[in-house]
Amino acid sequence: MQISFPLAAPPDAATTERGRKLFAGQSDFVKGVVAMSGLPPADRPEVCFAGRSNVGKSSLINALTGRKDLARASNTPGRTQEINFFTQGPSHYLVDLPGYGFAKAPLDVVAKWQALLKQYLAGRVSLRRAFVLVDFRHGIKPVDEEIMTLLDQSAVTFQCVLTKADKVKDKDQPAVLAQVRTRLATHPAAYPELIVTSSEKGDGIATLRSTIATLE
Repeated sequence: MQISFPLAAPPDAATTERGRKLFAGQSDFVKGVVAMSGLPPADRPEVCFAGRSNVGKSSLINALTGRKDLARASNTPGRTQEINFFTQGPSHYLVDLPGYGFAKAPLDVVAKWQALLKQYLAGRVSLRRAFVLVDFRHGIKPVDEEIMTLLDQSAVTFQCVLTKADKVKDKDQPAVLAQVRTRLATHPAAYPELIVTSSEKGDGIATLRSTIATLE
């Protein structure tokens, strides 16, 4: 019986090398954007990382690029209040989106940056895929479904990346995976593979690098 939303298979040698080469290139912070008018030119493929506050977006970007302090990580939910652009080699942008959901910030600030996030997702022509990060310990929550529904409406393909896999016991994983697969099945924009990662242990990083490298 075929499983809906299977775990992504490890990439073959050629694709692994393609991902390695892309992420062996220089990674640089470009700018933090607080309005659509501040976006850099849409002159290269880009992928973005979305997730509720404290899901580990910054840590994952740091693990992908091999730079510990490229994206600022914090235990304080809602620290990322801008759309942060990073170059990855000469060919790609990596984009760290503001955390959505609960954040330790004034309500008007939260509303402003969440509105910017929605505008970006709906209107960025060079966006090839959104990676929606979901904490493997908790599965998909209603606030995650809000961004997934927006991506459905915007016709932006998104792929679910489960984070913090090292924090989940083996015996607990099947139940979480079942919940994630059930919820993703209701979203037409969901790409039909899951990527399981641990920024701390390095699990799934080569797979995610290779996936990004194949998006032209």
